[in-house]
Amino acid sequence: MANVFGRGSLGAPYWRLWISSGLSNLADGIVKVAMPLVAVHYTRSPMLIAGLAVALALPWLLFALPVGALADRIDRRRMMVGANSIRVALPAALMLAVVLDLGSIWMLYAVAFGLGIAETVYDTSAQSILPQLVDRAQLSRANSRLFAAELTANQFAGPPLAGFLVAAGVAVAFAAPAALWAVALGALLLVHGSFRVEASRHTSLRADIAEGVRFLWRHRLLRALAVMTGVFNLASNATFSVFVLFAVGSASAMGLSEPAFGVLFATTAVGSLLGSLVAERIELALGRARTLLLSVLSGVLLVGVPAVTTNPFLIGAGLFAGGVGIMLWNVVVVALRQRITPDRLLGRVNSGYRLLAWGTIPLGAVVGGVLAELLGLRWVFATMALLMLALLGGMTILTDDAIDAAEHDAGHR
Repeated sequence: MANVFGRGSLGAPYWRLWISSGLSNLADGIVKVAMPLVAVHYTRSPMLIAGLAVALALPWLLFALPVGALADRIDRRRMMVGANSIRVALPAALMLAVVLDLGSIWMLYAVAFGLGIAETVYDTSAQSILPQLVDRAQLSRANSRLFAAELTANQFAGPPLAGFLVAAGVAVAFAAPAALWAVALGALLLVHGSFRVEASRHTSLRADIAEGVRFLWRHRLLRALAVMTGVFNLASNATFSVFVLFAVGSASAMGLSEPAFGVLFATTAVGSLLGSLVAERIELALGRARTLLLSVLSGVLLVGVPAVTTNPFLIGAGLFAGGVGIMLWNVVVVALRQRITPDRLLGRVNSGYRLLAWGTIPLGAVVGGVLAELLGLRWVFATMALLMLALLGGMTILTDDAIDAAEHDAGHR
């Protein structure tokens, strides 16, 4: 396998981005768990609960491509600043509405959609800016550190904190993320410099989008990774868009309290944290292809264990294994995408990739809601586990030789 690990300091700008991203993801983790917990006070409909996940993810389908093109035209840090400003305002407005007794399921939908737009802008710009902050040889290490902060904050600290905040009061549950996003915005403002990519020629936004999509679709390895990630996200989101109904309340199968539900979800983040610590060693020991295979198998446990048991310890073990696998997949795949994509195309390729990979999230939420309504919750988990197993077919493309060849070609482009 090619030597893709660089040493040396990652630099102060990187660590400021790391702090900002960690705080942003802590706020995001609170909101994504708090919303369905608050929503069950308005409705017990699986379709309406799952619809919140649709509203959060739908902007990836609607805006990913133009946002990616803009990230290759506009200063990427400024786009991130704008996105986090929106993230401060929306939960603050929702908090005010709750205080004035104006809250409703439809207001949750509106805020979720707005936060989804901000996430589309922020995440596309953040993945595109990283090769401008660190050497390409350092990308695996930089990504692993960044994902450790993001996933630990988003899934380890955020979910249990959300449970306690909702128990303390709905207004408090939305005031906290607004404050966290404000501090994250301040850290981002300390990342100085210009992060705009100079274009060699002036073209239309439509032509820019088409160029990025062509590069992604014609690159066999990137295309396979995007499709496989999309299937993984469809299966996991179908599961977790309705999981609150399986786990929370006296009428549910598991009968957990709201804080206990948050703690259960935190096991995924514990696995993610462990995955971030061992990702580089596993990648070196197994090779990137076997590391990705291990990630797929862990995904089966992530979604499939609730189909056969209500035991919180067994389900937690499945969530833990899934967390490790998600981190291994992200570290390998994101660093690979950043290495083999020209910097002038990185925003567009990232957004096109996310369109395929994340555009399935709202579809997964719809599928989960429909299956739960028609067949019951356990059928959702069982069906999604089988879909995860189908990803093993894609491993015939993701060989170490194919990965090394793609990097070699990028180095001589």
